[in-house]
Amino acid sequence: MIRTDYMPFVWLVIFNKENTPMHKSNIAVIGSGYWGKNLIRSFHQLGTLKLICDKNEILLRQFKEQYPDIEVSMSFGDILERNDIHAIVIATPAETHFTLAREALQAGKHVFVEKPVALKEKDGKILVELAEQNDLILMVGHILQYHPAVLKLKHLIDSGYLGKIRYLYSNRLNLGKIRVEENILWSFAPHDISVILMLLGEMPESVYASGGAYLQQQIPDTTLTILDFPSGVKAHIFVSWLHPFKEQKLIVVGDEKMAVFDDVSLQKLTIYPHKIDWVERMPVASKANAEFIDVDMQEPLKAECLHFLECIGSGKQPRTDGREGLRVLQILEASQLSINKTAGNHIRLESPVSQTSQLSFEQKQVTKYFAHESACLDDNIEIGSGTKIWHFSHILSGSSIGENCNIGQNAVIGPDVFIGDGCKIQNNVSVYKGVTLEDGVFCGPSMVFTNVNNPRAEIRKMNQFRPTLVKKGATIGANATIVCGVILGRYCFIGAGSVANKNVADHALVVGNPGKQIGWVCVCGERLTDDLECPSCGKKFDIEDNKVLVCKS
Repeated sequence: MIRTDYMPFVWLVIFNKENTPMHKSNIAVIGSGYWGKNLIRSFHQLGTLKLICDKNEILLRQFKEQYPDIEVSMSFGDILERNDIHAIVIATPAETHFTLAREALQAGKHVFVEKPVALKEKDGKILVELAEQNDLILMVGHILQYHPAVLKLKHLIDSGYLGKIRYLYSNRLNLGKIRVEENILWSFAPHDISVILMLLGEMPESVYASGGAYLQQQIPDTTLTILDFPSGVKAHIFVSWLHPFKEQKLIVVGDEKMAVFDDVSLQKLTIYPHKIDWVERMPVASKANAEFIDVDMQEPLKAECLHFLECIGSGKQPRTDGREGLRVLQILEASQLSINKTAGNHIRLESPVSQTSQLSFEQKQVTKYFAHESACLDDNIEIGSGTKIWHFSHILSGSSIGENCNIGQNAVIGPDVFIGDGCKIQNNVSVYKGVTLEDGVFCGPSMVFTNVNNPRAEIRKMNQFRPTLVKKGATIGANATIVCGVILGRYCFIGAGSVANKNVADHALVVGNPGKQIGWVCVCGERLTDDLECPSCGKKFDIEDNKVLVCKS
């Protein structure tokens, strides 16, 4: 069941004839751009939208005019601290999904995140574990699983109406928004992978993919992914944003009938009772008239949003929960690996449909990290390639350390701690449970994290841990103390010996006890001049809303 101790009231979802929630709910949508605006509309129509968060102040003003009853904010951190926000909907660029979802789950919020759930399988696993440990809902935005025509197609397959399924293929093609932060595989293919796995109810044994980059180097504009399933079924997924018109079709070939799901057409689902007859030991096509399947069409996005609310209210797992998102992510990673290999090798997956597992390559690669012989490494830990762990340090169970980190002497990490890539943890530092370090964090010698506000030796307070988040690129000076329950912003700088007992803004320079902000620092670590210019690298900055530092160059 869902925890309610952090909620001011227990969720109770009651629906009227229009299948609309009748309660006052508390949803915050993060990201109001290309797809976020549709989620904003849907949750507002359902009477559940409380707040819109975006870094674009102009967009927020426009949404405030459109939805005057809805709050707006530019600060994600402030939203996480609010007790009246129970669920976070994330519709930001894919590379931010993991960080935002992790912070929301750590803050005790239910999470709906658009596809993909993360860009690395190990990150997706962390989100799933966080949600399960804290009895929170984690749902991934695979919208086609809520499409009435797709659900009807699933029923036809399961009932045997198409006969034995032999082959599936999908085309998702368009000349639309071309992204520079992700390639076409990660942008388009998750939808079709999700649907094919749902229709077949099994995971593929192997994946092969190829792609072509025609507009920008290293960013494929077209990809073809081929999936081989244990049952003998094959599937291929062709995606492209270099196509003269929009096409979104999924074809399912059975040995008795064929089905076409066409999301662009008004007629969404069509059955073709074509057969292959054998005449004189030669296959001959026997065509028949198409059958149009009536589908009670409802907006898939609204159905998806409603399902999220129902899961929060009932405590049941979403149809597209975090583990379903992990299965899709596993195939995406395998496809990307196949594309990257010059020979385009088949990538084998070893996982039953009900479980998530590591990718298994035909030639397995051993993780290469260094641990001094005096270091103690517990079971059930993850250490990234290139990481170094020095004398007498101890990595406790459940902890995950990223790639190219440096863990100094006599450090203690864990249990259940996440450390991103490229972090430097100097001598005599303990990173306790509840502390999260994003990529590129520097922890100076003998600095201190706490995890309970009012500890007593005689009283066990393990259930009173308060999470601490140190964001990307932050620096914590030698002998500084970070009081638990705070968020240290991106590229902030905590001076040596200082005490941080409240949230610190991005790029803020904080010194003293208690810590006070005395200025701003650049990404390169240099203090900015009064004109907000970096004397080292020359970057220029502006301050928005008297608290947010924004780089101009």
